[in-house]
Amino acid sequence: MRTSSTIRTGRTVKRTTRAAATLAAAALTLSLTACGGDDNGGGDNGDKGGGNKAPASSVTLPKLDGESLEVAAVWTGTEQKNFKQVLSEFEKRTGAKVTFVPAQDPIINFLGSKIAGGAPPDVAMLPQPGAIKQAVDKGWAKPLGAEATKELGENYSPGWQDIGKVGGKQYGVYYKAANKSLIWYNAKVFENAGAAEPKTWDELLNTAQMVYDSGVTPFSVGGADGWTLTDWFENVYLSQAGPEKYDQLAQHEIKWTDPSVKEALTTLAEIWGKKDFVAGGASGALQTEFPASVTQTFTGGDQPKAGMVYEGDFAQVNIGETKAKIGTDAKVFPFPAVGDTAPVVSGGDAAVILKDSKAAQALATWLASPDAAAIQAKLGGFLSPNKSIDSSVYPNEVQKKIADALIAAGDDFRFDMSDQAPQAFGGTPGKGEWKTLQDFLKNPKDVAGAQAKLEADAAAAYGG
Repeated sequence: MRTSSTIRTGRTVKRTTRAAATLAAAALTLSLTACGGDDNGGGDNGDKGGGNKAPASSVTLPKLDGESLEVAAVWTGTEQKNFKQVLSEFEKRTGAKVTFVPAQDPIINFLGSKIAGGAPPDVAMLPQPGAIKQAVDKGWAKPLGAEATKELGENYSPGWQDIGKVGGKQYGVYYKAANKSLIWYNAKVFENAGAAEPKTWDELLNTAQMVYDSGVTPFSVGGADGWTLTDWFENVYLSQAGPEKYDQLAQHEIKWTDPSVKEALTTLAEIWGKKDFVAGGASGALQTEFPASVTQTFTGGDQPKAGMVYEGDFAQVNIGETKAKIGTDAKVFPFPAVGDTAPVVSGGDAAVILKDSKAAQALATWLASPDAAAIQAKLGGFLSPNKSIDSSVYPNEVQKKIADALIAAGDDFRFDMSDQAPQAFGGTPGKGEWKTLQDFLKNPKDVAGAQAKLEADAAAAYGG
């Protein structure tokens, strides 16, 4: 587990000014509002919008005939299927055999059992900087070699490199990113309600009331997955409290009993505490997993279970499982400004080597290349922080604009706060922040109780 002192070593992307965050948010807003209504369908169609381009060959890989590798990740369904295509291309180029190992959340616990049994995977995709730090502290993770580090340096901004470092050494390749400051909405519902895309929190509340008055519940919340609730909190907190406070709370330099946390929870309760605004009420939301929270927003014709769902760009994978066309039936707007500026929150998954070998290093090099990213980008539901990728490979205009905005933001964003925290606090189902925010969704009046529990759990996890 990290202590508050070790968190300061490269765990937060370069500190930015409020003005820089404003520019990043503005870039995102312009990009999304520029998207037309004739986009090329859902995120599961890789043959549209430039997705028919063959993989480029910009990276040199060694011949690895006879070598075998195991790659562990928590990805399931379409996400796993698409990643396997990236691994398949690596096999074609090198001659190695790669096996995908399905992992359970939290992946650190899964890896611990594998390592204890003497059978760790060669590479693991870790979804939190805290998990990378933990893997390094336990002696599991191996530093990237010269080739992988070179590829990373050529294709990634300093901020995305830094969050994969521990103690100044490069351990992680952030292969996959997420823009977590988006709200997706059912265009037909908005049309029927006479609603427009909101730019501020107050406008969002007014829009929600219009949707409700039209006969549709405003929000779908995947409360069964606690991480969705941490994402809600982080967007409100970053916009309302500002980037400096966000960094301090992420590092536990201020307590969760701070007045800024009270203000953010009180703001969240303006939606979570109004049962008519949440599909199924709190009890229904707590039984709704993230994929269902998305699909139920875009099924049911004129009477879906909800008109809006908050989550990142990856929601496109789930929208693709419905008949809704992204950009036409399913549209998106940036998370509204709660304070002075709209938030820009990102997350990601990093490849980390657990068994050092020529083949494992080659796979890390491959995942740092634009070649690998382009394969999964064209399949949809995927966002790459790799600045060398040609954004025309994304399968629809909405996804392309989201990707362009992420790259244009450079280092001017904040990484998911719960992902920066020790796993016990920010990344474990049924515990820590996930559990407390689920309890708060159930009882949004108990702001003080939620703060006290969050601080107690954070103090234990951060070491005081």
